[in-house]
Amino acid sequence: MARLTRLGRAAGSRRRRNAEADFHGQKRSNDTFLDLVEEAHLTFKGAADGEIGFGALKGFLDVRYGARDGSACAEFSWEGHDESDPACGRGWAMIGTAGRLVGHFYIHNADDSGFVCERA
Repeated sequence: MARLTRLGRAAGSRRRRNAEADFHGQKRSNDTFLDLVEEAHLTFKGAADGEIGFGALKGFLDVRYGARDGSACAEFSWEGHDESDPACGRGWAMIGTAGRLVGHFYIHNADDSGFVCERA
């Protein structure tokens, strides 16, 4: 499991959420958003499954492993709920600097955001 520690606004997003949290350990008010319902996380399980949760969003992943720009990458589609509304989307993640997991998360016809995770 990777602890989702930062969710940033993406340039060109249709709608933007100010959902960025400091991943160096200093608390900001948006930490409350990330951990609203449960500890924010991104988990890859087995050959093709996983889970993501942050804020009021909970999703189950369909994962495909491959490469992006020459580095190992996990690309996924997901479905679940955002608050009580059905939601779905896609995303990708890869190992970035300092061993952190970095990627991008998209909610179909809504928000999208870059993210950073640290191993839990």
